[in-house]
Amino acid sequence: GDAYEFLISNYAANAGKSGGEFFTPQCVSKLIARLALYGQDKVNKIYDPAAGSGSLLLQAKKQFDEHIIEEGFFGQEINHTTYNLARMNMFLHNINYDKFDIALGNTLMNPQFGDDKPFDAIVSNPPYSVKWVGSDDPTLINDERFAPAGVLAPKSKADFAFILHALSYLSGKGRAAIVSFPGIFYRGGAEQKIRQYLVDNNYVDAVIALAPNLFFGTSIAVNILVLSKHKPNTQTQFIDASGLFKSATNNNILEEEHIEQILKLFADKEDVPHLAKSISFEEIAQNDYNLAVSSYVEQKDTREVINIDELNAQIRETVTNIDRLRAEIDKIVAEIEG
Repeated sequence: GDAYEFLISNYAANAGKSGGEFFTPQCVSKLIARLALYGQDKVNKIYDPAAGSGSLLLQAKKQFDEHIIEEGFFGQEINHTTYNLARMNMFLHNINYDKFDIALGNTLMNPQFGDDKPFDAIVSNPPYSVKWVGSDDPTLINDERFAPAGVLAPKSKADFAFILHALSYLSGKGRAAIVSFPGIFYRGGAEQKIRQYLVDNNYVDAVIALAPNLFFGTSIAVNILVLSKHKPNTQTQFIDASGLFKSATNNNILEEEHIEQILKLFADKEDVPHLAKSISFEEIAQNDYNLAVSSYVEQKDTREVINIDELNAQIRETVTNIDRLRAEIDKIVAEIEG
């Protein structure tokens, strides 16, 4: 099973963008699984609405004893080949056929597992900014997944449609961890209205900014959106983990120490300069429901502090040397011409 997953990861690395569409790097999968299952002694089942090759679901199995996930692993995948990869992946990792259910189909337009929800853990790396029907289908605004927000995700960017879908499948005690493109956290229009719905209803547990170049096929620094329906207060935590990575041959990786550091920040909920800050609901509302990490966590100033007096002294010395050299050159030229 691990060898099979290794082959898939190598394929994704070599296939570039197309490969990254169905494979989430193991280091990121590990972090997402641990965020979704954090603090839960057991979960009824785990679900991925954009399952890809199943790597996120399988990381949950690797990170936690199997008895913690009581009723198994669920996912939906639109691509037929990838759907088959996911099912094969489950078998190869010794998950019994009655403990997983991967469905084929369009999650947004033809969602499966409505009878199996809610789920205590949801993990997902949905496709970034893909087109979808959106407002061209007037029935969607009445869909129980999208109706509460009062607006549909833009037709050109389905990101928030996947997020609202995941939220509607999430249980009252559960948590969802979703890989998200940074733009959805600060753009205006319908996306801003959906952010307002999420913040006003206190669903946003944390937004975590990861390092760039962690994923195959994109160098963009993605975020993890953590959703919860049982927050103890109305604050949202912002974590800037963009500096936590190790450079590898083709891309960056999160090492175990980086994952542990992010999870500790998430667990402690303490403000740490340049790394983590919890922001009140009121402040986010005043900031037009902007959820970009950089708006709340101040970046470390890496600029060098320069002593102006020393700099001026160096400049004066340099000018004096230039004048001396110029005089010597003039003297040599005069002797040559003499």
